[in-house]
Amino acid sequence: GGGGPIQVLPNRLTTHYTPLVSASKRRSMKQVNRRTFLSRLSLGVVTGLVSGIRSRAVAAPADSTGVNNYTRLGRTELEISDISFGSSRLRHGEEYLVRHALDRGINYFDTAESYTRGSSETVLGKALKADRNRVYLATKTVAGAGDTRQEMMRSLEGSLRRLQTDYVDIFFNHAVNNLARLKNPEWFEFVDLARRQGKIRFTGMSGHAGKLAECVAYASRQDMFDVLLLATNFGEDPAFYERFTRSFDLVANQQRLPAAMAEAKTKDLGIIAMKVLRGARLNDMRPYESEGHTYAQAAFRWILSNPDVDASIVSMTGTDRIDEYLVASGADDVSDADLRLLEGYARMTDTSYCRHACNDCEDACPYGVPIPEVLRTRMYATDYGDFSFARDEYRALSRNQGGASACLSCDGSPCRNACSYHIPIADLCGPTHRLLG
Repeated sequence: GGGGPIQVLPNRLTTHYTPLVSASKRRSMKQVNRRTFLSRLSLGVVTGLVSGIRSRAVAAPADSTGVNNYTRLGRTELEISDISFGSSRLRHGEEYLVRHALDRGINYFDTAESYTRGSSETVLGKALKADRNRVYLATKTVAGAGDTRQEMMRSLEGSLRRLQTDYVDIFFNHAVNNLARLKNPEWFEFVDLARRQGKIRFTGMSGHAGKLAECVAYASRQDMFDVLLLATNFGEDPAFYERFTRSFDLVANQQRLPAAMAEAKTKDLGIIAMKVLRGARLNDMRPYESEGHTYAQAAFRWILSNPDVDASIVSMTGTDRIDEYLVASGADDVSDADLRLLEGYARMTDTSYCRHACNDCEDACPYGVPIPEVLRTRMYATDYGDFSFARDEYRALSRNQGGASACLSCDGSPCRNACSYHIPIADLCGPTHRLLG
């Protein structure tokens, strides 16, 4: 494909690649480029952008039709495409999307048993069966605090059947947001057995809710996983806002997550970023894009320039989107033009986008409504435009954590001023329940 050859796994249990640029050198390059970028901010580049000074043009990567970089995923030693395939919205009949991504050089495919009611795993299995030794597969289950190893094994085996494979490269405990789930001893018994049976190679934790930083810190200190899949983007990074204090009526209270990620990297854990597009309102940004640069590409460049992030995944819903995203593959710096787009998007969304790791509103609701999770499902419906996916996620949330039905009989006063970003929580949660419940 356009991204060059995809490396073949000679042995699924003992795979090591020899990248063109060593992992340590790539990390050093990222640190230098990110430092250079932040120093440019301190010299007043932001002021110039805000006042309308034209940004410098930045050439696209030499090969903008495919993957330009494969990056070491922490201690797993897996070399994965730096922009990889998220399949949370993959549906029956969309095998062609998977094949297109494969042809463009993507070799890491992320799914979960809950995605599109199992269709995601089924489609990936059909599309990749003939090329299983060319790709890495990751899937997930929600292993609860009281779940048994037998239940976890049944979930894994169901995923293996749908994926038409006898093993997965990474098996995640999905959407973790409390320490009780991490402390369940049954998970470790399950992992030990599944590894001995050759059904999983590595384990991971995914998360995108209010206690994410706490869970990441605990998991890394206990050395519980090999890989972390974390919701993070330019808007979660204090470095993005620290130079905007005069032009943004905002505070950056996400500092715990970057610190927890940095600590995890000291253990050489692999870190994959998700939710990189911060709501993915791509069409709203089209009028402001120029010179072959898009908001999505800018968001990927920001996250790939972070030395604590190895790679990213994104829901790939069209061949044109795949091609657009991969233009940013191989990036290790952020341009003035990128920053201009990111700032514009932040201005447009800052009073509507819920920072799921913020946790400002944790104790605001006397009825226990999981506000960030409710607003996440609303984002899927209103920003992503995927009502079916949003409804499935909301109904799962209602079963596992309770939904927002209590908001229908509440006057909204308990949470009205709970968000330091001024998101009108009281005006959003009730309508979300009506829309998706």
